[in-house]
Amino acid sequence: MSPLSQSARVLIVGGGIGGLAAALALSKQGVASTVLEQAPQLGEIGAGIQLGPNAFAAFDALGLGERARSRAVYTDDLIMQDAVDGQVVVKIPTAQAFRDRFDNPYAVIHRADMHQSLLEAAEESGLVDFLISTRIERIETTDHGVRVYDQHNRSFEGQALIGADGVKSVVREHFVADPHRVTGHVVYRAVVPVEEFPKDLQWNAAALWVGPNCHLVHYPLKGGEQYNVVVTFHSRQTEEWGVSEGSQAEVQSYFDGVCPEARQLIDLPKSWRRWATADRDPIAQWSFGRCTLLGDAAHPTTQYMAQGACMAMEDAVTLAQCLRVCDHDWVRAFQMYQQARVARTARIVLSSRQMGKIYHASGVERLVRNDMWRGRSTERFYDALEWLYGWKLDNCLSGVQAQTIG
Repeated sequence: MSPLSQSARVLIVGGGIGGLAAALALSKQGVASTVLEQAPQLGEIGAGIQLGPNAFAAFDALGLGERARSRAVYTDDLIMQDAVDGQVVVKIPTAQAFRDRFDNPYAVIHRADMHQSLLEAAEESGLVDFLISTRIERIETTDHGVRVYDQHNRSFEGQALIGADGVKSVVREHFVADPHRVTGHVVYRAVVPVEEFPKDLQWNAAALWVGPNCHLVHYPLKGGEQYNVVVTFHSRQTEEWGVSEGSQAEVQSYFDGVCPEARQLIDLPKSWRRWATADRDPIAQWSFGRCTLLGDAAHPTTQYMAQGACMAMEDAVTLAQCLRVCDHDWVRAFQMYQQARVARTARIVLSSRQMGKIYHASGVERLVRNDMWRGRSTERFYDALEWLYGWKLDNCLSGVQAQTIG
């Protein structure tokens, strides 16, 4: 522990991207924190993440913009192709014109590299402690803070609590106890060395192939040394929310209707990780006195907007700004943070559900989707993305600050 007493610190449950971003954001306000992580080590499972301009705005606000940029791969385009006939439906340039419009690039990064960038910066701050193999099981509020207990009945006290413990959040269960919604959509993820990846698909783009009840994604990682491969399908069986080892035979059984160019993606990986996905209905209350939720604990979403990690970092930056504006009054800051974030993140959750339906359209609906987007100008796509990619530090409290403080 640092010289600060334990009770003066903020407790952050969860050492993933959201938890580390929260710890780092608080350190910028001079606030020390203890991150409680249930895993035996700090790290991330998964493969690639897409980073919109709003993610880079958050990186900059957290003080690790250059570090993150050095580990990212910058794409030239976002491409959507019909997985049935191979036709291009959407192509959005993400080079200089995109950067000029949104003040930041579009990029992809390995999830472990993103986590490592946050971890390094948090460690360098000197204000963040980490406790691993610590699973929180009980939460109590006190007159001046919060006390939590782990699986060994050890207690930890802090002046506030941030639940950044993911889609199966213990903190959310304690305060909200709402049901999750299993989608029936299964996601397989893998990373393939570039020498094993088809040359005709080695594009510098975030590429999406959309098909009936399925889609496939690929993009470069690690400076083009690897390719991220993601496939999603509607499961034939009843699913339970969770992660497991995948089966190549299962993947191959779901993509008979896609064109040969796209289908070759599913034959590449030697091993897969399988995610049975779920989300939760958006809620209006995240903050409970000196306790609040952040990231997937607050707004778990499906992957179709490619914004889960980006939203967690936005949350962290916004929370720290609320604390600054509210002069470190935790209750007021958490209420302000909630007001700033609920509608935006709910829009992500609901838009992601709708986007999943659009991606996976079949029959006449597939034809309507293709006609709806094919031929649309670049500027029209940029305009449609302004609400999402226009987020920055200087507008993160837009519309709530005067109301909350006044």
